[in-house]
Amino acid sequence: MLPAKSSTIPFPNSLSIDAPTVTLGPCTVMTDSPIPFSEKSSPPPAEERTYLGSGTADDPYVVEWDLNDPEDPYNWPKFKKWVITAQLALSTFTVSFSSSSYSGGLQHTMQDLGISYNVAILGISLYVLGFALGPLIFASMGERIVFLVTLSLYTAFQLEGALGRNLGTLLSCRLLTGIFGSSPLTNAGGAVSDVWNFRERGLASAIYSAVPFLGPVIGPIVGGFVVQNPHLGWHFNFWLMFAFSAITLIAGYLWTPETYAPVLLRWRAQKFSRASNGTIYYVSTYDLNQSTSFGQVMRTNLSRPFVTEPIVFLLAIYASIVYGTLYALFSGFPIVFQEHRHFSPGENGLAFLGIGFGITMGLASQSIQNRIYWRSMDKSETGRAPPEARLHMAILGAVLTPIGLWMFAWTSQPSIPWIVPILAGIPFGTGISQILQSLTTYLMDAYGVYFASAIAATVVLRSTCGAVFPLFSPTMFDALGDQWAMSVFACLSTACMPIPLLFWKYGWWIRKRSRFAYKESESDETGVQAESRRAGSTTFSSETHIEETVCDRDLTTPTTSGAQSPTLHKKTLTVETVVIPKVNADANAVTKTETIGP
Repeated sequence: MLPAKSSTIPFPNSLSIDAPTVTLGPCTVMTDSPIPFSEKSSPPPAEERTYLGSGTADDPYVVEWDLNDPEDPYNWPKFKKWVITAQLALSTFTVSFSSSSYSGGLQHTMQDLGISYNVAILGISLYVLGFALGPLIFASMGERIVFLVTLSLYTAFQLEGALGRNLGTLLSCRLLTGIFGSSPLTNAGGAVSDVWNFRERGLASAIYSAVPFLGPVIGPIVGGFVVQNPHLGWHFNFWLMFAFSAITLIAGYLWTPETYAPVLLRWRAQKFSRASNGTIYYVSTYDLNQSTSFGQVMRTNLSRPFVTEPIVFLLAIYASIVYGTLYALFSGFPIVFQEHRHFSPGENGLAFLGIGFGITMGLASQSIQNRIYWRSMDKSETGRAPPEARLHMAILGAVLTPIGLWMFAWTSQPSIPWIVPILAGIPFGTGISQILQSLTTYLMDAYGVYFASAIAATVVLRSTCGAVFPLFSPTMFDALGDQWAMSVFACLSTACMPIPLLFWKYGWWIRKRSRFAYKESESDETGVQAESRRAGSTTFSSETHIEETVCDRDLTTPTTSGAQSPTLHKKTLTVETVVIPKVNADANAVTKTETIGP
């Protein structure tokens, strides 16, 4: 038996405390007992939190989530989670809607400002280019404060765009609104992964990932009918975007709490340090050996997922081709339907209904993907499915997308009834929806706490393509004709068909070589593995190094009743001294020694 050693350590509270150092030999917690987990181990009260460290500046206490911690977003009530998800979806819809509603008034904008079509289309390209610039700054900086500040500036510049009457004001406002509107596309996805565990996040993440495509489809419909009204004009589109932005901003202030675990634990550590008047040092587990300077954050955001992660890089290229093709259609549809078929602006917007219906079908197919994922979880020995189990619908979507594009390409000539190319949008919309939903949930599972940075990398590249494709697509349509111009995009999509299948088959091998991605065989904690440990673990200690077997809690395995139930796994680890602060009603500190084990 190890010798017992006593110490008295103050706890950040006005009351004195009894801080025992618990001594034990090797201790095994059995995991095959029929006794429910809740009867084996109940959540410790706040005053009995257990932290590694000694509380000094060189060795601060490491603040982690407690078992069943009510402040952990995973443990928030489901109603609260759905309110947050709905608000985030609204903000993403508002931003993506504004990217394309401008296109409904392109012809009127050209006439009023005396500009060419290629100059007018810059209003779309600069807005989407802002989506590429914003994530370089806003990713990994927390969710709530970044979301509210950027959305406030986004709303202000929408107002300036509504009041502006010249080309310079128009284009500068479109760029700035794109930059400040990018945070919902990156940080909102991180918030979804913050509050929903692996099993539950399928539907929530599907809604989040489908909205960036549904918004741009609805935008031209609304924008087209607005500019058709002689009493409104193309400026009213900006007033409409401003109104949507203001509503979203108010909803954000009311219903968007901070959800980012590193920020929440940093706040807790700072709170404990302040409560001790600076005599005891605490640090978040996420901030250990990490610089929080703005320059270092910027370097990390630029290099961590995009340059060093092949998973993110390859998926970003695929998403970029899909996204760029969609935005190319915003400049191609007016040529196909307005110039060649003589549709009005409102009727041209209605041509996007085929794509919109397809996106809705793709969203509905997520229920099938969820059932496939749950079966994979049930078969897993750990209760957690590999991230590749999220890719089944992406494999199907990779086939449907080029089918829709080839069909549109060779039915777009005026001699074929107008309904046929519109119907071609259904498989295209279904495919892009399934691809983006699957890729988003795949990145969530593969990168966990790093998801905001990972999705930011995909947003940067896909937004760059979304900005560039509309600029050269009109020239392609003029030079090659409708059929061959669309065939180019169909060829690109066809060439990308194997990508989801390759990740489904070899994703595990790629993840093993990643620094940040989840690895099934890895025993130390990185990235996603922190999620399985978020609720804490049972630990005992002595001042010397000891080995112990502890229970690790996994929130992903359901009970037969549908409620969350922890799955216990044996895990051996080495720990340092663990201080267990315990509040006494007494004003004097008492030293206490406990011995556990044989």
